[in-house]
Parts: sequence; C-alpha cells; structure tokens
Amino acid sequence: MILEADQVSISFGGVRAVDGVSLAIAPGQVFSIIGPNGSGKTTLFNLVSGIYLPNDGSIRLAGETVTGLAPEQLARRGLSRTFQNLQIFSRMSVLENVMVGRQRHERTGILADLLHWPSVKRQNAATREAARAALVRVGLADAADRPAGSLAYGALKRLEIARALASEPTVLLLDEPAAGCNAVETQELDRVIRSIVKQGITVVLVEHDMRLVMNISDRVHVLASGKTLSEGTPQQVRSDAAVVEAYLGVHGSQEAGRAFY
Repeated sequence: MILEADQVSISFGGVRAVDGVSLAIAPGQVFSIIGPNGSGKTTLFNLVSGIYLPNDGSIRLAGETVTGLAPEQLARRGLSRTFQNLQIFSRMSVLENVMVGRQRHERTGILADLLHWPSVKRQNAATREAARAALVRVGLADAADRPAGSLAYGALKRLEIARALASEPTVLLLDEPAAGCNAVETQELDRVIRSIVKQGITVVLVEHDMRLVMNISDRVHVLASGKTLSEGTPQQVRSDAAVVEAYLGVHGSQEAGRAFY
C-alpha cells in the first residue's frame, strides 16, 4: 500500500473528531473520503498530511512510518496536498505560483543567491521548466504569465493542483477541489484528476460532489461522526443502506446513481 492509516484518533476539547479510522490505499488509485459535514473528513486529511498529530494510531507512507512528521518532511517523501480554501498569491503570475511548489527540490542557499552563482541560474531555469510542465498537465499553459488573481475560480482550483504537482508527489491529497465549481469546471477537474492518475500518482480526495466522487473513484471511504461507516467501490457504497440513511439520503442516492457524465 502507498498510504495507510492504522486506527488513528484525535480529540479536541473532549470531542473525538476522528475515532479509530483505518485506511489502506493502493498505488494508482483515486480514493475518495466522503461524509456529512462534521464527520471528520478534513481532520483526517490533516492527520495524514502532518498538520495534526494523532492521539492514537499510526500513519505509513510507502511502507515507512511517518506519524508525527511535519508537512514539509512528508512533502520530501512524496506526499503533497491542496486545501479547501484557496491559497493563491494573487499578485504573482500563474507560473510563479507554481514555482513556489518546487521548494523541496531547491538545492542552493542564500549565499549562492546573493553571489549569483551559475548553479542558481541553472536551478531557476529547471524550476521554471518544471512549473510550465505542471501547468500543461492542468490545462493552464496559456495562462502562465497572467496574474493569478485574474483567473476564474475553477482555473484557480486547477492552479492549486499544478502547484502541488510541481513538488513531484507520489500521493496527492485534494481537499474539496470541486467546491464552488460549476458543472463545466467540475468536468475539467475530472479530466485533470484522471490524467494525474494515468501518470502514476495516487489521488486521495475529500469531496461533497457525489457525481464527481462516484464517477472517478476506485474506492470510497465513508465517515460519520468521526468513525468509518463504510468502504467499497462506488457501486457498493451508493447501495449501502447505512450510507444512504446517514449521508446520501434519497436525493443524494439518486444523484450518486446518475454519476456518469
């Protein structure tokens, strides 16, 4: 397995936000985590990505125990993520935003920058080239030199994905990538995610858009009140009576059943 969580738990003020959840994610999958508001989805993401330290349990990346490692340490090991709220430098160019994501590959220091060593020039050129390649992957190559703040909302979501891809992850965590997107923008995200997986990157997705989840996922993990309610293929999950009762409801179940574009 490329990413595993074993009985992870965390409490805030006596409330068990995540309670004994286990995940086992195979390489090359789209693995989605769903559940009602307050079910612990983003908290679980924060545990896996090193923002929170679990009270109990362990996390493994590519077979290596990484519990307690900081996000930048996990990034160096191949795990990158986006956030539900956009983290864009609006006055920088689209390309410059993506170049920020190459930080873990930077090898020169302050002295080299101040003295304008040739290695700095070579590194900057390599970073720029990698950033342009990431923009191609998300369909934003033509916008490279535009101010990031001038992009439409759906394009900003793809820009965040490009920046995460610039770190060359083996596992990419996407937190609500379709939130606030219209149907056309969501279909473009579908295309981008499928392309990413074809390039060998495992995608872990927290998402409320059931059409996107059911259309693109290999496995779906359902949380309710911080605990695992169900896990299986999209077909298994959307026909699980407990999931329909706790989360999807009649309307959501019908929407999930119509999940194919």
